[in-house]
Amino acid sequence: MTNIFTDTKKSILAISKKFNLDKDSVLEFLEPNRVIEVKIPVKLKNGETDVFQGFRSEHNNKLGPYKGGIRFHRNVTKEEVMTLSLWMSLKCAVVDLPYGGGKGGIIVDPKTLSEEELESLSRAYVRAIYDVIGADKDVPAPDVNTNSKIMGWMVSEYIKISRERKSPLPENLLYATFTGKSDKDHGLAGRTEATGFGGVVVLKELVDRLGLKPQNQTVAVQGFGNVGQYFVRFAADSGFKVVAVSD
Repeated sequence: MTNIFTDTKKSILAISKKFNLDKDSVLEFLEPNRVIEVKIPVKLKNGETDVFQGFRSEHNNKLGPYKGGIRFHRNVTKEEVMTLSLWMSLKCAVVDLPYGGGKGGIIVDPKTLSEEELESLSRAYVRAIYDVIGADKDVPAPDVNTNSKIMGWMVSEYIKISRERKSPLPENLLYATFTGKSDKDHGLAGRTEATGFGGVVVLKELVDRLGLKPQNQTVAVQGFGNVGQYFVRFAADSGFKVVAVSD
């Protein structure tokens, strides 16, 4: 089995060599500042307690607070979130955003949990990583199998803990610890569709640079979740011929 983090490091080192970048500096950059591993006990509706494993990788915060999503998936691994946090650092740097790279995840198949159990898991994860997140430290967001409802549970738990610990921060900064929230939780309009929309913006720019026309291009989309469903909508609205989707 390949290690996605090892493979990513090899690719970046190969690219850095072409640009004569200092190898030691690149190697130092590639490693996350820290990776938090937590055990998350959740009492299930059948009365039993299941213990889930969660991660938060904080890769680099030289440009600003760590920033990146939280995914719920049975195939989440430590190496995966490390790699995704590295990619987040690169993405933020490329577009000159004042954020570093972060990523989180829990090993779980959310389809096997009731909504009540899912809420308990979400809140317990926040309790486990509370000390390392914050609007000026590390700002989580939705990712695979997480959404605005889950972010609402998480920010609610974060505010609850902050009040219990008598945090001096104003409430608006507490809400700012999580992005991707619904309007009622002080989220931004358009955030849900933003990633899919951004993908179409990039696709249109690529097609334009290649001298092609959207109406002459066919598009197949793998995945029809938080990103794919909106990508399909915006791609079709932009004239692309969407010929296949999968989920």
